[in-house]
Amino acid sequence: MKVIVIGSGFGGLTAAIRLQAKGYDVEIVEKRDKPGGRAYVYEQDGFVFDGGPTIITAPWLIHELFELCGKKTDDYVKIVPIDPFYNVRFQDGTVFRYNGKREEVIEQIRSFNPADVKGYERFYAKTAAIFRAGFNLIDQPFTHLTDMLKVLPDLIKLRSDRSVAAFVNSHIKDPRLRQVFSFHPLLVGGNPFQTTSIYALIHKLEQEWGVWFAMGGTGALVKALVQLFKDIGGTIRYDSEVAQLLIDDTSGKPLAKGVRLANGETISSDVVVCNADVAQAYLSLVPKTYRKHNTDAKISKMRYSMSLFVMYFGTDRQYPDIAHHEILMGPRYKELVEDIFTRKHLADDFSLYLHRPTATDPSLAPSGCDSWYVLSPVPHLASETDWNVMRKVYRDRIVSELERRYMPDLSKHIVSEHIIDPLHFRDTLNSYLGSAFSVEPILLQSAWWRPHNKSEDIEGLYFVGAGTHPGAGLPGVMSSGTIAARMISA
Repeated sequence: MKVIVIGSGFGGLTAAIRLQAKGYDVEIVEKRDKPGGRAYVYEQDGFVFDGGPTIITAPWLIHELFELCGKKTDDYVKIVPIDPFYNVRFQDGTVFRYNGKREEVIEQIRSFNPADVKGYERFYAKTAAIFRAGFNLIDQPFTHLTDMLKVLPDLIKLRSDRSVAAFVNSHIKDPRLRQVFSFHPLLVGGNPFQTTSIYALIHKLEQEWGVWFAMGGTGALVKALVQLFKDIGGTIRYDSEVAQLLIDDTSGKPLAKGVRLANGETISSDVVVCNADVAQAYLSLVPKTYRKHNTDAKISKMRYSMSLFVMYFGTDRQYPDIAHHEILMGPRYKELVEDIFTRKHLADDFSLYLHRPTATDPSLAPSGCDSWYVLSPVPHLASETDWNVMRKVYRDRIVSELERRYMPDLSKHIVSEHIIDPLHFRDTLNSYLGSAFSVEPILLQSAWWRPHNKSEDIEGLYFVGAGTHPGAGLPGVMSSGTIAARMISA
């Protein structure tokens, strides 16, 4: 059987490798000139910038792919642990060094607020229970309502109706510690005050299995998976944007029969796996007449994650006091999140994620230099922000803040830079509303309520990636690829 995979992000690569290993004839078609999707790599002036994601958890999902093909991960890419996972820095100058060493985490909690140690212990015990129940869900399909009914008792027992922040706040009192243990949903496009508490399993996942980095950058992991795919007989073509899904409706049930590229070429197949943004894919690739479930109205009514402003930059000096991953908390937390997700207002202040991969791999920059990106969550394009006007203004605000608080004389040492904003997510990555993580991970947009991996409208069409079940983040998108591959080969 011939399978076309649209897009070479981690979800598409996972599905492609698993299906090719099962004996399918798999071809990936990729819009851009390089693989990776959101994990695209920018190279300029001797610097290597990972487009993102840059945080690897659940490394066994990567190892499984190589083992499935009779290969070893280490023969393709080297994955190393990070310590600390993140430095979380606050406006009062305090820093929480967040890692996987339980004793150190507890000692830091004690230094922030001794009264919160017992609360953290209770919180951690409950995240273990959430992990056991929640992680079992992420590699299972939710195609039918009965799939959801089977897990409802666990979801009710674990109080999945609560948000991550509400769950954390019920155990921890210090405002800074509340941020340390509730910010994780932002890494997968969620609002900590609205994302279901099931996502608190990320804390247990990191504490138990660590945070990892691929030497050479996340792009090196993408290259490794592409090479693995080719080594087992798969094919991939670049500069091949898909313009339309080919559909055969002669049998009465619409069937996916391949794709038409933007250049007019058609490629026939028995199955299509779509790693493109699920909302935009339905809107632009599937005619309305075939969409009885995923209508324009349904797509427009769903809630979508925030977008991102990301500045990639190289400095001609190093900043050794900055860790690989830094979370720089702004003066507001809940209010800022509400500006981004609810009010769709581009605020004057911000919280930032600062990525310095040269802390672990100096080869990503010229000698004596550092490679960086700084990321700010911003509203998606429903905010009607004019990014052609605001791009430079917002960039300058961020550089000024970094220079003032963390990186002396930064503006004098930037020698290379590249910026992406919500317009990039809409126009280059084909994301609905310029959302960076597609469908927002609230409870009623999770599991069976989330866009399904198997299309209800088109037979032979499957979806993988951040917008479909189980959601964003490396474990989520790779699991979506696993689910789709299993459904196809069942």
